[in-house]
Amino acid sequence: MDANPFAAVAEFWSPLAMKVYIVLMVVAVVVGTLFDVSHKGSGIYFTQRREKSRSAARRQLAGGEAFSLALATIAEAAVSGEFDKTPRRISHLLTMYGFLLNMITTILMVFVYPTVAATPTIVSMLWVLGAVMVLAGGLWFFFFLRANVAHDGDPPWHLGRADLFVGSLLASMAFALVWHFVQSGSPGTLAAYIAFGLYMFFTTLLFVTVPWSKFAHMFFKPTVAYQRRIEEATGSSDLPQPSTQNFIVRS
Repeated sequence: MDANPFAAVAEFWSPLAMKVYIVLMVVAVVVGTLFDVSHKGSGIYFTQRREKSRSAARRQLAGGEAFSLALATIAEAAVSGEFDKTPRRISHLLTMYGFLLNMITTILMVFVYPTVAATPTIVSMLWVLGAVMVLAGGLWFFFFLRANVAHDGDPPWHLGRADLFVGSLLASMAFALVWHFVQSGSPGTLAAYIAFGLYMFFTTLLFVTVPWSKFAHMFFKPTVAYQRRIEEATGSSDLPQPSTQNFIVRS
């Protein structure tokens, strides 16, 4: 099996073209996220929320406290602590870390190890593992844990705009594996070219549809969680507090 599937297609897709493509996809995510923030007014909302929180604060946080809250927010995001149910948390963790693993190893194989001979086998293995993790977590979520499937009685194959992110991500990882194994067994064949083309298509779809998918949520959710912690610590939160009423049990 080729240690670097990207180097194996260099005869028709040059390493420079792949580097340019990755840079363009990063730009697409940044531009798409900024457009999403502007279009939905998220930036204005967060600014107003922060100003309102500061004016309503009962105490000021020291720099160390704010840093501790930031670390707590990162730690919660790292273990998907926002999910109460274990299946959703496991599914999310598999998908998140699988995506990060596949993305990091892709960058390594394109920018750091551009040839098959220079690529450590472990990098290719982790690239495959990342894709498998995404498929395991994503398919579990897609068929069993989506709200409209689990609660609304819709069929598992029912698709909506909210499924654009997970759908394109799953297709991208699936065709990445198909392309890798076809290219390894039958390099330079029409089947390998078709699989690579489908992989590139769904990967492009994943990154250029940020304004219409849930991709940008991975940036918004930690921001919202951090602001919530700040408001709770300063006493400016407008969320309802748990009841403190005492109940007397009579015998």
